Amino acid sequence: MDYIPAKTIVTKTKAPFQWFGIDYNMNIYKGCCHGCIYCDSRSDCYQIEDFGHVRAKENALQIIRDDLRRKTKSGVVGTGAMSDPYNPFEKELLLTRHALELCDAFGFGMAVATKSTLLERDIDILQSIADHSPVLLKVTVTTVDDKLAEKIEPHAALPDARFRMIENLSKSGLYTGILLMPVLPFLEDSQENVGEIIRRAEDVGARFIYPAFEMTLRGSQRDWYFHKLEELFPGQGLAEKYRKRYGYSYECCSPQAKKLWEYFAKECTQRGIAYRMEDIISQYKRIPYKISPSFLQFKFLLFPCFLPIIYV
Repeated sequence: MDYIPAKTIVTKTKAPFQWFGIDYNMNIYKGCCHGCIYCDSRSDCYQIEDFGHVRAKENALQIIRDDLRRKTKSGVVGTGAMSDPYNPFEKELLLTRHALELCDAFGFGMAVATKSTLLERDIDILQSIADHSPVLLKVTVTTVDDKLAEKIEPHAALPDARFRMIENLSKSGLYTGILLMPVLPFLEDSQENVGEIIRRAEDVGARFIYPAFEMTLRGSQRDWYFHKLEELFPGQGLAEKYRKRYGYSYECCSPQAKKLWEYFAKECTQRGIAYRMEDIISQYKRIPYKISPSFLQFKFLLFPCFLPIIYV
């Protein structure tokens, strides 16, 4: 594991920012090894060289502790926006787990996005956070076809495993749902695929599904995606389909987007699954909490030693 310097890690989101109602962003790792062929984080604008190589930020836990301590207002900390916080190295490094413990100690909520089943490991801490603050767990699922997933997300957990995890998280009382994004045109944008995701989401107790029947393409990300399409789906002419339909457009909306949205909204409404951003935010933030954040901060001041020694 390589380490890179960082001055701050928990940063305030820019207003008006309503992405699941988070107040702060936290990225402990840089780069991702899931190998998803569509990942927007490969874009030149993020200036991440060799994106498939995961690096951790030096002294991450001490920086996170100091960042949280300086916040004058608690809120929901989001993680997983740029790099999955549950990469394979996290199993041994425990940086995300200890960061959750810090958020718990300082009375902050959490919003986690991941494709990894390693999230289940931290159910105990997430439940502890949910006693005093909002917790939102977002698991990306864009296909029910394990064979297709093996091609487009080669090193991520298979969809079947993710659905099992969603069920376990939901049964543990944590507000959990699905990120149905990006839905790749010509590969995943069928009513059959979307319908099966909705049906399985209901079966495992997912509280929400947030969709985007499109994908983004720009710069080096576009070149990489087209290269992988030709490599993984030879003879199907998928890259050429994209070029003809979208050219150099940043947003590549599925040709079926309107019909898919109408079908999706109807199905989710009938099944009681939230799918609008405002409803998801309202639901996960109105869950009653047992302990106030102010009490937790008071507890931390009185008993700082209850955190692992690595923090001090």
